[in-house]
Amino acid sequence: MIERVRVAVVGVGNNTSALVQGLALYRQSGSLVGIRRPMIDGLGVGDIDVVAAFATSEEKIGRDLTEAIFLAPNNFPRLNCDLPRAGVPVTKGLVDTTDATGVRRVAAALAGAEVLLYSAPSGRPTTAQAYAEAALTAGIALINTTADPVARDPHLLDRFAAAGLPLLGDDLASQFGTSVLHNALLRLLKERGLTLVSSYQVNLGGTEDFRNLVENPNTKKQSKLNALPAVDTVEMAPLGYLPHLASQKVAHLNLEAQGWGETAVSLDVKLKVHDPSGAAGVNIDLVRIAASALREGRGGYSAEATSLLKSPPGTAI
Repeated sequence: MIERVRVAVVGVGNNTSALVQGLALYRQSGSLVGIRRPMIDGLGVGDIDVVAAFATSEEKIGRDLTEAIFLAPNNFPRLNCDLPRAGVPVTKGLVDTTDATGVRRVAAALAGAEVLLYSAPSGRPTTAQAYAEAALTAGIALINTTADPVARDPHLLDRFAAAGLPLLGDDLASQFGTSVLHNALLRLLKERGLTLVSSYQVNLGGTEDFRNLVENPNTKKQSKLNALPAVDTVEMAPLGYLPHLASQKVAHLNLEAQGWGETAVSLDVKLKVHDPSGAAGVNIDLVRIAASALREGRGGYSAEATSLLKSPPGTAI
């Protein structure tokens, strides 16, 4: 029997809640609903154990992971599954990223893990870099799900490659989110010979990540542009935080184009999804890709992850 992947998570928010609950649901039900790849290198969806978790919220620190994921401000709904205690107490994460002692403390707590899933809010690049240092010290793979540049840092990527440790990032392309849909529509226009005149994207959500990104939008806007074909006629509206949306995201897309004879073509699309589900549906693949690469001694970036990310190495920061 193949050995389960041992994962540590940074951030005990909605995305971690969706992942932890989903792992329990799929193990219990055997369902394949919403699964992109049932098996990756012999690893199934249920072959993942979360063995450590880090957070900075005092309310979550010390709690069992399966309790902490339901504490405010988390608002991802409970899935229809039994959720036994994980036996994984939430550990205090890094607060002062200049403190080398803190990095060593986190690295020591990563003993036994194979993959570190960095799922803290975007907009904190020094924190992301500090956890990358902890992963290097611990000798484990790192997945950066945020828009902060980690895998796009050539020096850091080279260090992971030299150590034989996978580094996957940056920023998730949600399982079926705005960027994936927008990309597909723009490519369809080009494929069918239409000329794009203008396009815009509006994203509204009620999670803490949305609230944080409204306050720290810089890296996220560029990352969303990285996920689209290289066109200069696409506008990204500032992200909107609406608490009553809870874990749901509402996106609006508009495309204005011209067809034969310069006649007008206009398309408006509304997308409504649970944002954390879209993250978990991608993280489940990234974790298995990273674990497989680690076990085979393939350090650095794995090209297999590219379709799951907005800003892989080589894209703009």
